[in-house]
Amino acid sequence: VQLQASGGGLVQAGGSLRLSCAASGRTFSNYHMGWFRQAPGKEREFVAAISRAGTTTHYASSVKGRFTISRDNAKNTVSLQMNSLRQEDTAVYYCAATGSRWSTIDLDYEYDYWGQGTLVTVSS
Repeated sequence: VQLQASGGGLVQAGGSLRLSCAASGRTFSNYHMGWFRQAPGKEREFVAAISRAGTTTHYASSVKGRFTISRDNAKNTVSLQMNSLRQEDTAVYYCAATGSRWSTIDLDYEYDYWGQGTLVTVSS
């Protein structure tokens, strides 16, 4: 699966951004999809994930209630709507695909394919 993330940019605290990730190459609906992020000087961390059919989602506690993950299997896309952004949300955001089980959905090493990342900068 080839993944192409887009939608990053500069936004003020309290604002919103919508990230998108376009997939190609393999059957998109065979994969759970996730978003991870890596802030400068920090390890990559899990943000959100959505199941193959889009019926189940999971969020990191730091973004729950502010971010929403969704997917469109007909268009081979996954999105991350980010609201009420905070300075601590500043990071490079990566979309990723995994064929592994749902129980390990927040573990980055379980993911098989990664997009190139898109930078989100939240200013004060």
